[in-house]
Amino acid sequence: MFEPSTKTFFKRWKILVLVGILVAILSSAVSLLFPIEYRADTEVLIISRQQYGVDPYTVAKSAERIAESLSQAIKTDDFYQRVLESSDQSIDTSRFTNVEERIKRKRWQKAVEAKAVFGTSLMTISAYHKDPNQAAILAKAVSDTIVLHGSSYVGTLINIKVVNTPVVSRWPARPNILLNAFLGFLIGILIMGVAVVKKGRRRLI
Repeated sequence: MFEPSTKTFFKRWKILVLVGILVAILSSAVSLLFPIEYRADTEVLIISRQQYGVDPYTVAKSAERIAESLSQAIKTDDFYQRVLESSDQSIDTSRFTNVEERIKRKRWQKAVEAKAVFGTSLMTISAYHKDPNQAAILAKAVSDTIVLHGSSYVGTLINIKVVNTPVVSRWPARPNILLNAFLGFLIGILIMGVAVVKKGRRRLI
């Protein structure tokens, strides 16, 4: 029973591809319903003040853990307030004002992301905005705030410096239309493939 079903599957490859394309188009169309945002990336280096007798590996792992802690601190309302105070440029705060506190925090956490680079003392900071210039301004403001106030969030003496200034993506980062279209194509093929195989098996029974 498996062999005829497989033959049926390959005979209908045109239908599978057509359905995959249709689902890909649908996924792309749905993606366009969401706001288009650009991403600006910057990086900071976290340097633990090395003590005598501590090996370099331990120092590097300590910096990595600090980066992970700071990536969580960036999501807080306290850090958001410090970003506004530390920035020397005009940040667009329209999406954070005149809304409930819960919504404001949710939007802030979505607007800024940070993650430790595994095996290094680096932390990547990403900021999102519909205006590429505003994305770069926000990313710079966050990195500057980390440099100024980062040690207050981890309770230890560290040095932080910006090693890569913000770079804005050429194309919108959200939503990822190409990725959504590709996933839609695969899902369309998978769903139609299952339907074709089941239909072929029923004919053999």
